Amino acid sequence: MISLLQDIQEAFGYLPEAALKVVSERTGRPLVDVYGVATFYKLFRFKPRGRQLLSVCLGTACHVRGSAQVAEELGKKLGVKPGETSADGEFTLETVNCLGCCAIGPVVVKEGRYHGQVTLKELGGLVKKDGSANGDGRAG
Repeated sequence: MISLLQDIQEAFGYLPEAALKVVSERTGRPLVDVYGVATFYKLFRFKPRGRQLLSVCLGTACHVRGSAQVAEELGKKLGVKPGETSADGEFTLETVNCLGCCAIGPVVVKEGRYHGQVTLKELGGLVKKDGSANGDGRAG
């Protein structure tokens, strides 16, 4: 079932309710079981994600270096709270417990690229709607 859910999420970018019902019907499992599996694993989403994902680490090392303020300011710039997607569908903001790179905190990951020692002044570059993976106009 996990493999089916992963395939659906890859196709749609999230798990639409109608797709969960189809999985239930085709596997013969009650919908509550399908939903239970999907909610157990954090990798599954029930809402569409923005074209660009911003993840702010709130682990202890990042937190003491100001990551909560970074997340709050990013939310203000985008008009969202963590877990939400901007109205234009461009950005999804999420917070994570630890990214494993504590020495360079606070850390923001934009589309897989790690930005360390992020300051509030640098956030504007991270929310550019240019489609680049790093916000400074350069690819990757």
